Amino acid sequence: MALKQIRWGIIGCGNVTETKSGPAFQQIEGSEIVAVMRRDADKAADYAKRHGIAKWYANADDLINDTEVNAIYIATPPDSHAEYTLKALKAGKPVYVEKPMALNYAEAKKMISASRKYQVPVFVAYYRRALSGFLKAKEWIDKHAIGEITNINLHLCLPARKEDYKAKNLPWRVQKEIAGGGYFFDLASHQLDWLSFVFGKADFVSSHVENRCGLYAAEDYVEANLRYRKKIDFRGKWDFCAKKEKATDSIEIIGRLGKITFSTFAFEALVLENKKGKKEFPFDKPKHVQKQLIEQVVKQLQGIDTCVSTVLSATETNRLMEKIIYG
Repeated sequence: MALKQIRWGIIGCGNVTETKSGPAFQQIEGSEIVAVMRRDADKAADYAKRHGIAKWYANADDLINDTEVNAIYIATPPDSHAEYTLKALKAGKPVYVEKPMALNYAEAKKMISASRKYQVPVFVAYYRRALSGFLKAKEWIDKHAIGEITNINLHLCLPARKEDYKAKNLPWRVQKEIAGGGYFFDLASHQLDWLSFVFGKADFVSSHVENRCGLYAAEDYVEANLRYRKKIDFRGKWDFCAKKEKATDSIEIIGRLGKITFSTFAFEALVLENKKGKKEFPFDKPKHVQKQLIEQVVKQLQGIDTCVSTVLSATETNRLMEKIIYG
């Protein structure tokens, strides 16, 4: 049954919800946030006050069981995504969950099973599927602007972050028991998900994984070879301990008639090169970068439209990442 008004409860009102996602729920017609939860009660109360939200909780179960809440946004680290998703689905409440959708592939499959069992949808915050620049790249590919695709080359090389050197207080994103792996799981998930959106399921060919800098236990260097449909060969390199002058953020889609080049995180202009010459498509990063995707979620829950990022599509990303890192 379609919902007329989506009344969201947020579990985990941390940094990602301050600008990237949180305000968008309040700006979309037919959507509002009615409650938030954070284990630190003072921070939950502060968030609610600053964002004009009536209720706050320090316990997730209390928010899930709030009868006024009819949809749940889970914005915690990945180690609790499955737990909270299963509870929300059992309560009959649709879920929008941060990426990656689960700590591992096994948990992702449990989330699919629960969604089917309770017949309640789950959506995942792979918002690049809804952003104009990434949609333009897909459009160029679909319209054969560079002919038959033969190769995809991806390079993401970033220097270690200042917080990576704090051995006793490392970021959760490099703690495998919380994140599933290192920065690869946090950042490459966006890239691999978008590629599956455009090219479908990838076959794993080979990978090489290292910890080169020893700042944390998780991987900090990854190479992967994949194959997409129609014999499209993919080569990717992710280096999270690169020298500053070697920093790179580039995806290159090569076809028989040209190539498309763009960044994932820098929001630089897309470049199309073919026999007609060189064409650029500039686009800005939206202030609330998840808004376009959240609007799709709201419209699907209202029975108006469908969302392009679901529990099914996101599970493929978890499968592929796990295969690359752990074999």
